[in-house]
Amino acid sequence: MPAEPIVLTAATDLAAGTTAERFGGREHGGGVEISFFLNHTPPGRVVSDHRHPYGEVFILLDGEATFRVDGAEASARGGQVVVAPAGAMHGFRNTGTGTLEMISIHAAAEMVTEWAAG
Repeated sequence: MPAEPIVLTAATDLAAGTTAERFGGREHGGGVEISFFLNHTPPGRVVSDHRHPYGEVFILLDGEATFRVDGAEASARGGQVVVAPAGAMHGFRNTGTGTLEMISIHAAAEMVTEWAAG
């Protein structure tokens, strides 16, 4: 028998914080090997440096941000993609004037984060 699709609503089914909703593949996706955040980052907000044992892909839908990846900086805007390789220390700041709308994809069914000492 074919599997049924899983349909989730960000506002009610995903774990929500003040600036993002979180989808965990193990928790929500029937064990898929992917997780992601739907980010809604206000202007000036910073996500501190951290790393994961897997790669992370950022898809910018709208807005502007400056990313740090292992000490190098790059600016990106809506319509662009930024990749942080597995193990790379990375973070970002919303450098635009509006809300940064972005999806950050984690290549793992369960997110694992090591934050930089502070």
